[in-house]
Amino acid sequence: MRQQRIGIVMHGVTGRMGMNQHLIRSVLAIRDQGGLALADGSRLVPDPILVGRNADKIEALATAHGVERWTTDLDAALANPDDTLFFDAASTQLRPALLRKAIDAGKHIYCEKPVSEGLEEAVAIARYAREKGVKNGIVHDKLDLPGLRKLKRLRDSGFFGRILSVRGEFGYWVFEGDWMPAQRPSWNYRADEGGGIISDMLCHWRYVLDNVVAPVKSVSCLGAVHIPTRWDEAGAEYSADADDAAYATFLLEGDVVAHINSSWCTRVRRDDLVTFHVDGTHGSAVAGLHSCRSQARVNTPKPVWNPDVPQALDFYEGWEEVPDNQVFDNGFKVQWEQFLRHVVEDAPWNYTLAEGAKGVQLAEAGYQSWRERRWIDLPELEI
Repeated sequence: MRQQRIGIVMHGVTGRMGMNQHLIRSVLAIRDQGGLALADGSRLVPDPILVGRNADKIEALATAHGVERWTTDLDAALANPDDTLFFDAASTQLRPALLRKAIDAGKHIYCEKPVSEGLEEAVAIARYAREKGVKNGIVHDKLDLPGLRKLKRLRDSGFFGRILSVRGEFGYWVFEGDWMPAQRPSWNYRADEGGGIISDMLCHWRYVLDNVVAPVKSVSCLGAVHIPTRWDEAGAEYSADADDAAYATFLLEGDVVAHINSSWCTRVRRDDLVTFHVDGTHGSAVAGLHSCRSQARVNTPKPVWNPDVPQALDFYEGWEEVPDNQVFDNGFKVQWEQFLRHVVEDAPWNYTLAEGAKGVQLAEAGYQSWRERRWIDLPELEI
């Protein structure tokens, strides 16, 4: 079977997400399965070059996973015409300049979210990519989670009737780092390094709500810094001044009300680290990362409020598991495959940097709402 190579400059993949999800479980998984099957019958085989500042880390990562190429010289990597795609999973603060440099080098670009810290710059880089004619994409990994794909399947089938509301719960306890090491990097809790759960998670909630339920029209958000002191990777105490929780209400198209709590300061007592509960006139559903359960109107129990006696109904009983009906691959890998097909075959692709700018728009509106204690409308972006 004929193979063709695609060279990928991968920047910032020594971090947890970049290494595990993008390098190992996506690009290398595609390589190790013999490449991506294309429409002409050939297979597209990724050939990554790892780029980072720490030579020891990069070399060790490359050696551990059979990657032949690595470098600390980003400019040299971008100058190689045999590598046509640039991927970035490093700091949000550095991303716009890195993307612009890659675009100037003629590379197609794919990157983690958020695309930038501010809307003006997010719109500018999206316009720049379009003007330069490079194909571009933003990560939107939660759309390919099995639970959310099942939830969207219910919506598309008309199961809900008219959707009324959405309740989302995301988060878990992130240890402070003193007596128990923290499971998230310290920069997440430093405002001057681009930290904050609003900037991190509202970008996700934008594309989830837009694509699984209905487009977001306005937001009211309250942020919080619940834990003001944490300890970094070296065990040093620092001031955690970035928001570690956000309580946001969204008004969606069709007057659907959505409320999502996002917190790194909560202990989990629910089915998963994130759950979405959708209520409609004809049915309801609750989705996590992998599972989704539904309850139709005809299966809905009829409880009666009586605080004087223990509740006799088991409210979990009347929910049915939505079956897989197919094999779900890793969501990051699925999107890498879609974007690679877009690059080499011009296959359809909707999640451009313009979509990434919408996520930044919502995060920026969330911060504005918190500061001004009011609802913020989201106008259409002109990109």
